[in-house]
Amino acid sequence: MAGASWRRLRRLDESLTAQPSHALVGVLRIPQGQSSPGRIVYKRSLIALAALVVSALLVYLDRDGYQDVQGDRLTFLDCLYYSAVTLSTTGYGDITPVTEFARMINVLVITPLRIAFLILLVGTTVEAFTETSQQAYRIQRWRKRVKDHTIVIGYGTKGKTAIAAMLGDSETTPSDIVVVDNDKAVLDRAKAAGLVTVDGDATKSDVLRLASAQRASAIVVATGSDATAALVTLTAREIAPQATIVAAIREAENQHLLEQSGANSVVVSSETAGRLLGIATTTPNVVEIIEDLLTPDAGYAIAEREVERNEVGASAKHLNEIVLGVVREGRLLRLDTPEVDAIEDGDRLLYVRATGGQ
Repeated sequence: MAGASWRRLRRLDESLTAQPSHALVGVLRIPQGQSSPGRIVYKRSLIALAALVVSALLVYLDRDGYQDVQGDRLTFLDCLYYSAVTLSTTGYGDITPVTEFARMINVLVITPLRIAFLILLVGTTVEAFTETSQQAYRIQRWRKRVKDHTIVIGYGTKGKTAIAAMLGDSETTPSDIVVVDNDKAVLDRAKAAGLVTVDGDATKSDVLRLASAQRASAIVVATGSDATAALVTLTAREIAPQATIVAAIREAENQHLLEQSGANSVVVSSETAGRLLGIATTTPNVVEIIEDLLTPDAGYAIAEREVERNEVGASAKHLNEIVLGVVREGRLLRLDTPEVDAIEDGDRLLYVRATGGQ
């Protein structure tokens, strides 16, 4: 009965993913790989101005082919004026081409310049000031294509550091990561870093569905409280039964709650920091090595790979690499267990590798 009530309450907010793309602008934000609207207007205005100057020069070079209503010889200012009113299609008619050559230039050169001029100014204005439509299109396209991405719940210190590790340790790109948070200032920083962002409460199933949690390969729970982390993990596991869920908590006594909620791995941040502090009092260099191993873009890093065919049957202790453990059927085997003396086909090795910073 309690489980049914829980599911009913959770589904009260599941109208978000049913919204059209334009209604999600501001909630789901996809980074755009182009210049800002102001910069676009500035650059294209310069191009339009250049077109106006080219037109004025062409008219000035053939000024004898044009007639002023007053019968005066055209000056460069008259040519510039004529080009401006012609390109903008105002066309007062006080200056007109009268010779065949001037009219031919108008047809072959001035008219294409007029079209380009209008496209530049009008098109730029429409493009630059319809960000909502552009963002809606990007949202629609992203929702159709996104899969096997990583969702990070919370963009605080833990979430930001986790993302930095993912970007430094693999072929992951910022566009492969979705940040879910309800702090707009935090989301602005995530968007500036090139990350897809979702503004909402990750304890709500519809917010996670908007982030396409059902198609994610991994979900990192880096919230500020253990209670929120447990609720987010429970929600995420129901939506994404196959995803790898990693959660960070403050207190070790809550670890079993996260594991029962569906987390594959639980990191106790307070105890981990405490252990490092304790080690640093006697062997501070060990802390430096650990930091090095946890910073994948320089020095050394902990990595995982499949065993090679020629390694099957060998001992993990005698390989050329520094092996830390063997993963067999999802279970970690440490080097002090007898099973690692004979590597099996399908095993994966946890080892220390040199990174590009070496």
